[in-house]
Amino acid sequence: MFSYFQRLPLPTLTTQHQPPGDGLAGLPVIFYTDSPTTQTFTVDIRGFTVVIQATAQQFTWHTGDPTGQIVTTDPGQPYPAQTIEHDYRSGTYTAYLTVTWGATFTVNGSAPADVPGTTTTDGPPVTFDVRQARTVLTNPYD
Repeated sequence: MFSYFQRLPLPTLTTQHQPPGDGLAGLPVIFYTDSPTTQTFTVDIRGFTVVIQATAQQFTWHTGDPTGQIVTTDPGQPYPAQTIEHDYRSGTYTAYLTVTWGATFTVNGSAPADVPGTTTTDGPPVTFDVRQARTVLTNPYD
């Protein structure tokens, strides 16, 4: 069953980040995915109808900086309910999401059983700049 699971066209989840566009050094960048985290496949295996329910079990957020990765069981949320944040120094970064998928299966409507093992997909990379904000004194009477 595992070899069938590994060959399924599992979705690659897209990394969303806030603020959209450029970030600011000193303010965290928020990560999340709004892609579906479950997928159902029906396949015919030697005359049996097998339904495989794949579920995202772990999310590895590759931050694109030397601090490495953030590993969660959470797909994240956008602001104001954000759950995954990362602080950056100014620069250009490329982030992406690796999802670890697990699955259950049924054969001709049987009780669900676990597919042994997991498989992963890498989402498309997203590149963004983090800029340093500079304060400027101004005369309010000009």
